[in-house]
Formats: sequence, structure tokens, C-alpha cells
Amino acid sequence: MDFSLTPEERQIRDTVRSFIEREIMPLEPEVLRNEREGRPGLDRDTLRDLRAKARKSGFWGINTPEEYGGAALGPVMSAIIAMEMGRTFVPFTFGGTADNILYAGTEEQKRRYLIPTIEGERRSCFAITEPGAGSDARNIRTRAVRDGNEWIINGEKTFITNGSEADFVMVFAVAEEHGVTCFLVDREMGWTSEPIPTMGEWGPAALVFQDVRVPEENILGELGKGFELAMQWIGQGRYMIPARAIGSAERMLQMAVDYAKIRKSMGQAIAEYQAIQWMIADSQVEIEAAKWLTLYAAWRVQEGMDARHASSIAKLNGAVMANQVVDRVLQIHGGMGYTKELPIERWYRELRLLRIFEGTDEIQRRTIARNLIKGHARLGLIGE
Repeated sequence: MDFSLTPEERQIRDTVRSFIEREIMPLEPEVLRNEREGRPGLDRDTLRDLRAKARKSGFWGINTPEEYGGAALGPVMSAIIAMEMGRTFVPFTFGGTADNILYAGTEEQKRRYLIPTIEGERRSCFAITEPGAGSDARNIRTRAVRDGNEWIINGEKTFITNGSEADFVMVFAVAEEHGVTCFLVDREMGWTSEPIPTMGEWGPAALVFQDVRVPEENILGELGKGFELAMQWIGQGRYMIPARAIGSAERMLQMAVDYAKIRKSMGQAIAEYQAIQWMIADSQVEIEAAKWLTLYAAWRVQEGMDARHASSIAKLNGAVMANQVVDRVLQIHGGMGYTKELPIERWYRELRLLRIFEGTDEIQRRTIARNLIKGHARLGLIGE
């Protein structure tokens, strides 16, 4: 059993870390200032320039197939890169990617939606969550009714990431007796969006579909097979959520260690107090545990194995870990941690989301328990 990275993998990791430290982290003060003043952390021009620099360095389409111009580095390296990117709160991601289910499209759909999204010419959003159908995705109430060669969609979606910025949406609706179906719907076809204010910097939106007409050829995949596509979208990259959280937790823990060594209380550095040492030690243990659970889930995806159970474990553990670590780091910093002079409070708000979106803690626990009870997963078998 070899846990080491190849020389090429180490070079990729180190190059990404260098890029993040050189190009992204210096933008943190500007991002904080913009967000405090109600503006996006990064404007589109800055983001475009950063992605262009990254592309010159070879980072384009990290997990995109080579036939579409991507690097196809695979799930494990994608998770490692996400850990590196999590070390900054700047809202930056490498370009050249598209939602995994867009690859299920027809050649014409790929031409109109997949390839322009990879090239950054179009922006997508994934819309399944509804006011009454969050974790219970099977309770979708958005309806699609056939009218000749078109489908008329009516309904509402909520908490949709990129919903305000996207120019097309992958929306899931019940198509008469056929069941849940995924439709590719351009914004100019008539759907509208409204931003939803949140406690963090994540800017979701509510989407409204009122008699929106969509041509038959805009069905993604097969009629009535949308739920399977939705689960593919959700499950394929679930391990990426804790991956990025690990990078954030490591960065913050290092901040706590550095601060504890210089902050004096009652004549000595607070790093000398057992209470502080235990918070630091517990955080390190939890980060390392989350790291290996996440990499194991990514490895199962890479090997073509069923990774759903492992991904649920990694997501649950990573989300809880990140929230525990940021809480300890804020506590170690005391009053300074609570101020907006440091980014800890921002991370505190941002990481709280991890326990809710793409499967709440409760849903992950339900999934893990049911897999064990029904025999879909077994205990004590290493390598299966």
C-alpha cells in the first residue's frame, strides 16, 4: 500500500500551491474589502485574467477529458488541487470545466452548451432544489407539459448556485407520466432569477419558470431519466466539498499556531497553555482523518468503483471537521478572531454552509446508516 505521490503529482501540487500563494492570496484584502462594500469578491475581468494566467501554467480543465482540451488529471489529483485551492477564501476556480452531466448530451447539445461552457463563453446552473423539495429531491413539483414539439415548464427552484449569473440552466421537472426529466433551458426562453441573501458570501438564487417553452431537443439524456442524472451530478463530485474544506482548515490551523506563539497572557505565550494545545492537537487529528477519508472516496471514483458510501462518509466528516476547526481557531484568536480585520469570521460563515448543501449532515447519516442496515456497505473489509 503506497500513499506517496509520483514526482509528476508532487510537481502539480507544488505548482498549484505556488500559483495560489503568488497570484491568489495577495488578492485577499481586496476581496474582503469588496465583500464588505456589497460587491463581488472578484470582478469578471480579474477572474478572466487569473484563469488566463492559470491556463498558461497548464491548469485548464483539471478533470475535463483531453478530447475537450482538458488536463484529465483524475479524481485524486482533483481532490489534492482542491485542498490547495481551499487554502484561500478568494472565490477562484480554474477554468475549462463543465457540469459532468452535460457530457450526456447529444452532439448538438454539446456544441451549444458543453463546449462553450468549457471555454468560458457560457455559464450554467443546476436546478433541482425547490422550496418543498430540498433533501427530498423525489418530491419535485415543477411540471413540464408537452405541447406539440415543445414542453411548457412551470415551477420554482431555490438556493441555486450561479442562478443569477447563468445564461442557461439544467432544470429538473416532472414530465407528465414519464417522471423527472432534465431540460436545458436558455435564459432567453423566459425563466427569471432573484438573488437570495445569506449569512455567507455564497450568492444563491431563486428561479421562476412561468409557461417557459422548451423544444423537445433540449431534453438532456432520456425522457423520465432525470433523477438518475441528478444523482450522478450530486454524487460524482461530493468528495470535492470536504477536499476544499481541508485546505481551509489547514490554513486556519497554521494561523492559530502562529498566533498562539506570539500572543501573551499572564506572562507567557498562550501556546504554553494546555487548553490551547489540545485545541491545536484535536484540529490536526481531525484534519488528517478528513484528508484520508476524502482521498479514499476520490480513489474509488478514479478506480471506477461505487464511491457513494465513501463519499457520504467523507462529506459528513469533512463538513463537521471544518466547522469544529474554524470555531477553535476563532476561540484561540479571542476578540481579534471575531473582528472583520481577520478572515476567520468570513470562513466561519462560509464553512457553515458545508453542513447543509449537497446533502445535509442528517441526510449523510441517514444514507450511511441505511447502507449498513440494508447490506449495501459492510464493515471491516479493507480494499472493498
